[in-house]
Amino acid sequence: MTDKSDFRWGPATGVGSMPGGDAREAARTVTGSFEGPEQGMPFLAELPARGPGADMIGRTAGMLVDLYARVEPSGWRIGDRPGRDTKRARSWLGEDLDALEEFTQGYEGPLKVQAVGPWTLAAALELRNGESALSDLGACRDLAASLAEGLREHLADVRRRVPGAQLVLQLDEPSLVAVLRGHVKTASEYRTHRAVDRQHVESALRDVFSVLEDGPRLVHSCAPDVPFALLRRAGADAVSFDFSLLTERDDEVIGESVEAGLRLVAGVVPGVDGPLSDPAGSVMGVRTLWRRLGLNPGSLADSVVLTPSCGLAGASPAYARAALAHCVRAARSLADNPE
Repeated sequence: MTDKSDFRWGPATGVGSMPGGDAREAARTVTGSFEGPEQGMPFLAELPARGPGADMIGRTAGMLVDLYARVEPSGWRIGDRPGRDTKRARSWLGEDLDALEEFTQGYEGPLKVQAVGPWTLAAALELRNGESALSDLGACRDLAASLAEGLREHLADVRRRVPGAQLVLQLDEPSLVAVLRGHVKTASEYRTHRAVDRQHVESALRDVFSVLEDGPRLVHSCAPDVPFALLRRAGADAVSFDFSLLTERDDEVIGESVEAGLRLVAGVVPGVDGPLSDPAGSVMGVRTLWRRLGLNPGSLADSVVLTPSCGLAGASPAYARAALAHCVRAARSLADNPE
């Protein structure tokens, strides 16, 4: 068992998705960009360009236990039995795992895996009546339980394939803020589903996080107004977010969260093709935030991990490689010159 207090995150990582459809090329890129704690944290790449089943909802739906989903014109819908969409999702995940295993022979260090969290999944998956699972709290509970069991099996598979890995579990929750505020539209799109009680939200996240007892857990959301305090209470050891969406009204909760031990996984590099600033320029905002919060500059390197602002599925392969390498260089700049 790994003691989380001794866990070495590494200075940089990726969010999860990568461009293209070549699993071996993606695995080569993420393992080559982050070769251990000094360089950063490799991760199991997701390749949504392959189509339904490789997208984040379909991929996670394929992990569910005793629940199955199929593609309908309106999106993913829960069904009675595994069909071709479930089989395709599982096949692509197996292909990605085979590629990761090939490029991590002898690897020892942190390794991140991602799945859609229970609330974004509930907002996206439709029940048989066409409404999202979010419309039925019982369905939400069943979905969270199925997800937890599927993730338990998935993590065990990754451990068998990469025995030297110290696993990190990332739950992707881009719809979480909309769920909390009652902004998720119904099937008719004329109304919205009622806001889910924060205690229900915390409880489901905590239950899913419990599948990884001996490693860090984090939540990724590239939406504004990430609920840092709620996520910390739910068991997140870190929160991954688009740094450009922060405002000064987030200062107090971020300061409290950092002082309570929450790690910030800050998306500071654009996720789509464009010019990259110098490494010091990419982390200027992080340094400014630290000064504004009155935090010790010496704690920066231990408290912040750098990533692209979101997944890299929309980038070119060349830019994706450059962006991940830039995160490593920017993290080095932050560690060398925290002030």
